[in-house]
Amino acid sequence: MFGRSTLKVVAIALGLLGGVSASALTGAAYSTAHAESIADALALAYTNNPSLNAARAQLRSVDEGVPQALSGWRPTITASGSAGRIGSDVDGSKSYYNNSSISLSISQIVFNGFKTVNSTRQAESLVRAQRESLMATEQDTLLDAASAYVDVIRDTALVSLQRSDLKFLQEQVRAARDRFDVGEGTRTDVSQAEARAAEARASLNTALANLNTSRAVYRQVIGVEANKLSADTTISRYVPKSLDEALQASETMQPLIRQAQHQVDAAVFNIKSLEGELMPQVTLDGSFTRTWNPSSSTDLSDNAQIFGNVSIPLYQGGSVSSQIRQAKEDLGQTRLLLDVTRDQVRANVISAWGNYQAAEASIVAAQAAVEAQQLALEGVIEEQRVGQRTTLDVLDAQRELVSQQSNLVTAQRNRIIGGYQLVAAVGRLDADSLSLSVARYDPSKHYKAVRDQWYGWRTPDGR
Repeated sequence: MFGRSTLKVVAIALGLLGGVSASALTGAAYSTAHAESIADALALAYTNNPSLNAARAQLRSVDEGVPQALSGWRPTITASGSAGRIGSDVDGSKSYYNNSSISLSISQIVFNGFKTVNSTRQAESLVRAQRESLMATEQDTLLDAASAYVDVIRDTALVSLQRSDLKFLQEQVRAARDRFDVGEGTRTDVSQAEARAAEARASLNTALANLNTSRAVYRQVIGVEANKLSADTTISRYVPKSLDEALQASETMQPLIRQAQHQVDAAVFNIKSLEGELMPQVTLDGSFTRTWNPSSSTDLSDNAQIFGNVSIPLYQGGSVSSQIRQAKEDLGQTRLLLDVTRDQVRANVISAWGNYQAAEASIVAAQAAVEAQQLALEGVIEEQRVGQRTTLDVLDAQRELVSQQSNLVTAQRNRIIGGYQLVAAVGRLDADSLSLSVARYDPSKHYKAVRDQWYGWRTPDGR
């Protein structure tokens, strides 16, 4: 819950000060009647977010690397034709005749140093790596959506706080003027109250601008306008129970680690594929040619042939050897990057865990501060009525209360976002883990549709 109990404390305080009831504030910022829950918002982002859809399109493009690699098993067939007119002059005897031909040739690789096998495995590893990249993008998108959702709630609450603060200070201005009119106050009291009211009005405008910004980000990330957001933004049930559990889960669930592992596999197969360039290549080649009027004395000629060809590379100028050495260095780099990714994920999990724990502690402290400052303000107001406190004392106490209330709302926001960041760092912030009510994107559907496709340039969706 986005601090419903905590926000009631804030709302009650505002109600005592400015005449705004707890139900009014809570209802204005956190109405749950026909409200859009954070799960609804995440589902919309999963479906509509353009960055996530672009990542899916990128994966579909990478899928095509597999049928391109598999084409090494398949024959190449070429047809050609020619037509023309031939003239000859033999001992002064000139003759002319038309000549035309058609031919069909076919070539089938029998052995190419296992390049097709290794290229296919490399392409499959790259597809798996790209799927993990898509999963990482999905997590980033859902985290951005959660942040946008909670930021709108936070800024809505802060606007309500600023409005209540302005109403309280306007009441203080009115009271200071009344006391001045009857000779019980000073012009200084009136000026101080007016200055604080003007400051509150400026703060309210800033809060409204921040809210508009948050709504714009919400629209950008989620794809719809932010209306009637629900306060139910719980994430605690997805948060690991301990730091050790979070670290262990991240080793197997974090898509960035799995992506780096698949990239290592792809680098290994790349080396093997390049090594195939140094091995013999065996092909089976056949052709058929029909020629009309091949000579002035022949009307038709057919020619068919089939050959088995063996090509043994002896020396390629050192280029292939250099490519293999380069690929081995790339493999070493990829393995090091895997270690870097593991260390980075571990650091992210530890940092997110610390931030989440700190945010929870901050909420307890902020709640205590709000309650204590509320009592302090009430005491200062009573002391002012009997002449023991000045208007400035009341204004200072009110400013401190609003500051503590804002800190409390911000702490609530930080705890929720900290929870989502921790779940994302572990690798569980995805549609399946969150049980979002949305049609899942199945990356294997497109892959299966194109893997064994021998011809055709239309995509599976008809483009």
